[in-house]
Amino acid sequence: MTIAWIIIGMVTAQRLGEVVFARNNTLNLIAKGAQEFGNRHYFLFPLLHSTWLLSLAIWVGVFEKDFIIWPCLYAYLGLQCVRVWIMVSLGHRWTTRIIVLKNTPLVKRGPYRFCKHPNYILVGAEIALLPIAFGAWQIAIIFSILNIGLLFHRVRIENIALSYVNKK
Repeated sequence: MTIAWIIIGMVTAQRLGEVVFARNNTLNLIAKGAQEFGNRHYFLFPLLHSTWLLSLAIWVGVFEKDFIIWPCLYAYLGLQCVRVWIMVSLGHRWTTRIIVLKNTPLVKRGPYRFCKHPNYILVGAEIALLPIAFGAWQIAIIFSILNIGLLFHRVRIENIALSYVNKK
């Protein structure tokens, strides 16, 4: 087993763990009266991410098994610290869906002090960096474009949802 397979396995396990964590948070928020926005497009995100990981696995399995651009991999690993920072900052409100609890103040700590949607910036960087670390720039370009298209729609919906949060 090469290091590339170990990395892909770890990223897959991380993403699956995040899905479980997000699901639990979502159920808890809904139980408290939170509302979901934009659920019709949600299925596209797991589809995008699973296809991204599958394409990386195919790339590693077929083309460049032992090729790693280490600075890109280190940058990707550094982004995981930002991921933890984001998740800790949101706490029980971190989810993969757009879930808002009315009359609850927006999170303004952690990376949310600096920008409104740090997780989307993080994910965009991850989608580009990991394939580049394996020499798969084609995968980086294709999935970055797809991700930008999805996020354009999602950010618009999320901004509407966030404006709903503090309305009386």
